[in-house]
Amino acid sequence: MVGQGCYVAGVIGDHSRIQNNVSVYEGVFIGRRVFVGPSVVFTNDRYPIVSSDWKMEQTHIQDGASIGANATIRCGVTIGPEAMIGCGAVVLEDVPAGEVWAGVPAKRIK
Repeated sequence: MVGQGCYVAGVIGDHSRIQNNVSVYEGVFIGRRVFVGPSVVFTNDRYPIVSSDWKMEQTHIQDGASIGANATIRCGVTIGPEAMIGCGAVVLEDVPAGEVWAGVPAKRIK
């Protein structure tokens, strides 16, 4: 299910839920049964500038992960299966399976 005001150019797996105002850019791969809260931000270029010479980096959100509202996920990271990202978190590195991360920058809290 994809909410209102979303842009989808990436891949979304079966039974995932993308809430309102989320942009899933090219290079973002969302697995099965993933929850993406409202206004989550994904990126696909680590150094965005106006240029035709940009490098897209892939981001992988694995099966069963959950991302809270307004979180920002930097390109090039993997969020492991069943991991949870807190609201407003800024994820700058890979999140292992089943862990809970929150904060700015996001760190493991459970």
